Amino acid sequence: MAIENPAGVRQAAAMIHLDANASTPLRTEVLEAMLPWLRDGFANPSGTYAAAKLARQAIEQARAQVAQWLGAQPEEIVFTSGGTESVNTALHALDVQAGPGPALVSAIEHSAVLRYAEALPRGVRLAPVNAGGRLELAAFAENLAGAAFVSVMAANNETGVIQPLREVCAMAREQGLAVHTDAVQVMGKLPLQVCELGVDMLSLSAHKFHGPKGVGALYVRSGLRFSPLLLGGGQEGGRRSGTENTAGIVGMGVAASIMCQQAALDNHAALRLLRDAFEAKLLDELAGVTVNGDLPHRLPNTSHLSFDGCDAAGLLILLDEAGIACSAGSACMSGQQRPSHVQMAMGMDGTRAKSSLRFSFSTLNTMDEALAAAVMVKRAVEKLRRVQGPGVGPVQVYCV
Repeated sequence: MAIENPAGVRQAAAMIHLDANASTPLRTEVLEAMLPWLRDGFANPSGTYAAAKLARQAIEQARAQVAQWLGAQPEEIVFTSGGTESVNTALHALDVQAGPGPALVSAIEHSAVLRYAEALPRGVRLAPVNAGGRLELAAFAENLAGAAFVSVMAANNETGVIQPLREVCAMAREQGLAVHTDAVQVMGKLPLQVCELGVDMLSLSAHKFHGPKGVGALYVRSGLRFSPLLLGGGQEGGRRSGTENTAGIVGMGVAASIMCQQAALDNHAALRLLRDAFEAKLLDELAGVTVNGDLPHRLPNTSHLSFDGCDAAGLLILLDEAGIACSAGSACMSGQQRPSHVQMAMGMDGTRAKSSLRFSFSTLNTMDEALAAAVMVKRAVEKLRRVQGPGVGPVQVYCV
């Protein structure tokens, strides 16, 4: 029996969505490009008849669009079911091809990296970050000795802190080590060209930049030895078996193309204006607010804040009722509140961690929404503080 609640869906869509790091709304242009392939273009792209060939052409066009956005060659792009599969595929390939030694990853990686690396028989070595959530390059250099390969995210999903990826790649290259980066959170928020970074593999996910869920991609540098994770029919040039999701891939290609065009119009600066206006209003009108993370090195759309005297879970409820969609990141897991591994790696104490929320903007947000959201957050914090009692400190801005 189908679950139908169109009114509820519309009501949810009417909220001010400040959780773009979790997912973004599907662009109208993307949906329109996908619809013919959902309705009529159902042919298997591996077929030899006309309809199948059209599906194949659509996939190859999308591959070229994603490649152009990344500054890569089309043959270097492998389509997957999303960010997690891309990450797992990359780590599998590196594990099979690398020599002895542990995998070297940062302590703040997404769970898709950490869980897979921890499951490898070769073991994993965690590179520490500083209190601002940025990789400690001196410690990273020491940890390179004896490592087999490297995986460091381009920017953290919770704090938005950007990692020194160019330096990481240069240091790893000196040791002859391959580098994978989880770039899921960076795409569409900062310009990124694989040829400038020097990475060997890069993972991305369409629904983080206004594309559909259930489709992602993996950049694999030309000439890199590669062992597929999924075996079967040999699709994607033998690098990822399984019938391709034509509609999803088409949508990803269109979303990438739009982002490529917006980058030329400096959409990143527009995101920063929204985020900074939101933070400035809160810091000006509300005491006991801490901006977390290395401030000069943050994604332009991400604001990770702690509110003295407040419980994040309670704030989320009040903000949801007020029409604000945001997130506590990974701080609240399985119904019990505890600092996430990211917050622990940054040395954040439990009280501060449990009072933290993440607000993340997309290119579809407006300045009116940013300012209205700040007002609603202020009201929710003040209401919760009245209920929970004293404990409000002075305004703080943490910077490294």
